[in-house]
Amino acid sequence: MNFFHIIAAITVMAEITLGSVANVFIVLVNFTDCIKRRKISLADRILTALSIFRLAFLWVIFMNWCSTVFIPTLLTRQVRFIVYFVWAVTNHFHTWLATILSILYLLKIGNFSNLIFLGLKGKIKSVIIVVLLGSLVLLLPNLMMATMFEKVQVNGIKGNLTEKTKLAHVINLTVMMAITLNVIPFTMSMICFLLLIYSLCKHLKTMKLYGKGFHDPSTTAHIKALQAVVSFLLLFSMFILSLIISGYNYTKSLDEPVHLICQIIGSLYPSSHSYILIWGNKKIKQAFVSAMVQVTTRLWLKERKPQIPPTAI
Repeated sequence: MNFFHIIAAITVMAEITLGSVANVFIVLVNFTDCIKRRKISLADRILTALSIFRLAFLWVIFMNWCSTVFIPTLLTRQVRFIVYFVWAVTNHFHTWLATILSILYLLKIGNFSNLIFLGLKGKIKSVIIVVLLGSLVLLLPNLMMATMFEKVQVNGIKGNLTEKTKLAHVINLTVMMAITLNVIPFTMSMICFLLLIYSLCKHLKTMKLYGKGFHDPSTTAHIKALQAVVSFLLLFSMFILSLIISGYNYTKSLDEPVHLICQIIGSLYPSSHSYILIWGNKKIKQAFVSAMVQVTTRLWLKERKPQIPPTAI
């Protein structure tokens, strides 16, 4: 391993570790709260499922990273196919669950007098179920794309000019399919983002008209929802860009810098967005801050504890 591989490995390991801690924490807090109250809200259900799929997604990236950089002999064709298959499934569900979370924010927080919106607002669970079931239609093309990309990675470096020309057409089709499949949830989240901004502007205008302050619960809820949605859009855009760059560099080995950088960017998306979701959720944020205070206090007390020398015999 050269210096770049070492730096890249440290970065990916840090991202996966921090992302795993955040997602495991979200699952534990919601699971504990569910046991105490004997019920769990719709938002917490979506957030828990999202964290589980993101945790699985991060560890698929970790397994692929280790088998690519550290132990290349383990990356047989069968193992590569399994990794790409699980990657496609976990990526599909955690992307769509994040999109569904954006839709939930819009329906719960948005304030519109439109009859269609009010109808959807009254049937939030049905809307969520329909969107989730509708996303399953796109799961099959996602799996097909992963299979095609696996074949391209296996045969991309080998073969003559004719075979490489055919592979170029295949990879163009694969990349276009990846863009299309990811543009759909991205567009839905973007629509939710724009509608939330419009709803916030209407709310602030109303508050100004009646001479009330802007620090009300509705304004705070709008801002927190916008923070979660816009962070998802920005990080998801970086993730899609990394997929496109990695796809068009299919002839290069997976341990080349371009693929390693794309994996670093790909790991950043599910890791960092989980912390933004923690910060936007009052219950999980309080539990997270309390846990960090306890850990810091224990470490501080451990360092300050005087060392008692052994008694002489």
